[in-house]
Amino acid sequence: MNYLLGALGIVVSACACSSAAPSPTTLVSNDAMSKKLDWSLTWSDEFDLPNGSPVDPAKWNHEVGGDGWGNEERQYYTDGSDNAVIQDGALVITATASGASTYSCWYGPCRYTSARLVTKGKFTQRYGRLEARIRAPAGQGMWPAFWLLGDNDDSAGWPQCGEIDIMENVGNEPNNVYGTLHGEGYSNEGGLSASYTVPGAPLADDFHVFAVEWEAAAIRFYADGILYSTRTPADIPAGKKWAYDHPFYMLLNLAVGGTWPGDPDATTKLPQTMRVDWVRVYQ
Repeated sequence: MNYLLGALGIVVSACACSSAAPSPTTLVSNDAMSKKLDWSLTWSDEFDLPNGSPVDPAKWNHEVGGDGWGNEERQYYTDGSDNAVIQDGALVITATASGASTYSCWYGPCRYTSARLVTKGKFTQRYGRLEARIRAPAGQGMWPAFWLLGDNDDSAGWPQCGEIDIMENVGNEPNNVYGTLHGEGYSNEGGLSASYTVPGAPLADDFHVFAVEWEAAAIRFYADGILYSTRTPADIPAGKKWAYDHPFYMLLNLAVGGTWPGDPDATTKLPQTMRVDWVRVYQ
């Protein structure tokens, strides 16, 4: 989810579900294509708080506002548990039209609200495996994402800080997931992007595991254990920087509308939810 999805620009790019969750201490990867077999857990959120709880404030911050986030998105991101709540052992991010008009967006009274969560200021990591088990929303205009930003974004700016989009989906492509890198000289529509079509039912019908394995000279993208893209410094434009040599923080959000997915239409049923069973980080 391009940082301009996050704050400044435009993205033109960001099954077998996991029935048995791995141990929260050590993961023995089932990914046949995984380079490494054993990973040690460094951070996780199992979203196992009581029903109705807000997200753990020791792990997540809310980012709030309705300025379009650089992509002419239509939602206002709220704080608290109105649009992000723990329910039945999962984080539920809800996009809804109910009550949205009480907020002001870049185009006037808001049409939708949703939530955007970040680990900025609470957790960062350089290299490792980062993964989440997610059930996507459905419908035209939905834009869920699980992604990373360089922790120097405030000082270096975007895209110099680097961005890794682990999972993006747009509602008019119900079986497709996108994995993308953005850096200086390869951002926005020029981002290094690849997609994978999950076979069978749409992403909204069940949970799926999305992951990256990130090391100094390679980033590998996975969907349900299938390696579908590998990026190395050889892929970036000549003379440009490989922007993935420092710590990054994580983001989870559900955008509504914008330059990539387009706005909801008469076929879109609201509310829609992005459900996250867990997020885990390993080295």
